[in-house]
Amino acid sequence: MFRHLTFSACIGLVFVAAFLLVALFAPFIAPHGVNDIVGASWDYPSLTAPLGTDMIGRDLLSRFIWGARVTIFTAAAATGIAYAVGTSLGLLAGLRNDWLDTILSRIVDLLMAIPTLIFALVLLTILPRSIVVIVAIMALLESTRFFRLARSVAADIAARDYIETAILRGETRLWIVYREILPNALAPLIAETGLRFIFAVLFLSTLSFLGLGIQPPITDWGSLIKENKDGLLFGVGAALIPGAAIALLAISVNMVVDWILDADARLEQH
Repeated sequence: MFRHLTFSACIGLVFVAAFLLVALFAPFIAPHGVNDIVGASWDYPSLTAPLGTDMIGRDLLSRFIWGARVTIFTAAAATGIAYAVGTSLGLLAGLRNDWLDTILSRIVDLLMAIPTLIFALVLLTILPRSIVVIVAIMALLESTRFFRLARSVAADIAARDYIETAILRGETRLWIVYREILPNALAPLIAETGLRFIFAVLFLSTLSFLGLGIQPPITDWGSLIKENKDGLLFGVGAALIPGAAIALLAISVNMVVDWILDADARLEQH
């Protein structure tokens, strides 16, 4: 698979790895604390604040690095939970194709019929706006997409001869799901995981921009855009930095996802 690594995939992997390293080692990379005031409002870049300061004099570079940690880890946690729950239930439903499949499918249809942003805004107006609650809401919304994909793939694979052979051997459904179906469905699920992760980053940033996501004193990229948007009126581009990072991360992940799907298509042809 890695022998067919494309140039765009290499670029995507490099940037994804760079963002991940920044998130992992934020405490060691950030020159200042997330809320340390190091200068005046909207200061120009300097040795103390390489990207300048925000509206109350905090170092933009430090806040960007700490925001990357919160944004990436929160989105990754929500995506991981959604993958585990949605994929497990989807594979089981696709294999069984009985009353459980019907009930789960109708629940997923109901959740997907509600606009995701409106659903999240309603819940966040009545629930505490903590990271745990935000992760749970995002995981619930994203698990529906994993369920749909996993169920579709499982239903297709379940009709193949080697699955019927495993059933005749007396293998349990759980064994069939994790030993026969999941390995053959892994590539599209991994690709979907990348897309869902980017959706989680965008969704979290949107909630924070609206004031319903990550709450102070914690910061994320959406909060940085919200806090510094007024600077654009005075020619200060502080809000553009996290916005550009979100766009670059989304493009990088999409490059990797395209490579995974292309590689899987080549393997199926062989």
